[in-house]
Amino acid sequence: MAVRMKTRWHRSKRSRRNIEGSSREKTIADLGGLVAINIWKLAEETYRRMLTDEFKILSDEQQLGMFKEFIAFQIPIVDRMVYGHYNDEKRAELINGVAKSLVDNMHNNATEILGPGEHGNAFVSLLNERMSEYARCPFDAKEGPGFGFKRILGAKISDIMAATDNKWVIEHVAEVEAPELIKQIQRLTQGTLGLPRQ
Repeated sequence: MAVRMKTRWHRSKRSRRNIEGSSREKTIADLGGLVAINIWKLAEETYRRMLTDEFKILSDEQQLGMFKEFIAFQIPIVDRMVYGHYNDEKRAELINGVAKSLVDNMHNNATEILGPGEHGNAFVSLLNERMSEYARCPFDAKEGPGFGFKRILGAKISDIMAATDNKWVIEHVAEVEAPELIKQIQRLTQGTLGLPRQ
């Protein structure tokens, strides 16, 4: 099932505020917020596909852990895609904006599901860790992320699901879920940020 992603602002005729908002030049913060919304949607869709494929999720902690990994997988791809198209300052502003929006969203969701806690700070630590891990993986401007990206995601999801009797998690994620997620996040990033299609 395809995810409906928002890559542009709708030019509404309903109100003056909407007309003015859709016609003004978008800031990096605007673009970062839009990318973050769609990263969350893609993580949610990937999780749902795994449920449909009958992988067993035993707890809310596992579900949140999977969401975190699917999100942490996508941010470095966006970062690598904008490299060379944005200067360092603009690129850092975009990626920090995307991450901040997702951290806020994750904190709110985790608080609702698990109760109060330092959920946002824990997610920031995870994102920093994953950015460092994925930074060591090959990334081709035309082909996108190399197999190392997919393998790391598969291993992280497998670790989260270790308490279940799910088999072939690493292979499934690396060969099925990761390539689909890569294709979607590349399409999203190109459409939202106006990057050239490879």
